[in-house]
Amino acid sequence: MLASLEDDKAEEIVQIDLRGRSDMADYMVICSGRSSRQVAAISEKLMDRLKVDFNRLSKVEGKETGDWVLIDTGDVIVHVFRPEVREFYQLEKMWLPGGTQGLSSDMIPD
Repeated sequence: MLASLEDDKAEEIVQIDLRGRSDMADYMVICSGRSSRQVAAISEKLMDRLKVDFNRLSKVEGKETGDWVLIDTGDVIVHVFRPEVREFYQLEKMWLPGGTQGLSSDMIPD
């Protein structure tokens, strides 16, 4: 999953471990695309890869506008934002103790 985001040029990828903190998912991934078009493309490609590579169907919201797309795979929730929208909502500050942290590739398997 993280490799797909990196391949599609998602920026500022942050991974948050929710295990023991929330029943909604085990992990949350937050990333940015430079424009609405890129946000939609990153989201679409990720959903396609999840379906083809892992046989997982995802629930998706927000793809029509491309400002903030939420992809729910069950275990992992992925948020793909335009930078301005990400800055406004600041999900990292809500879920991470002490602010933001960078990508940790050892948490979520590719």
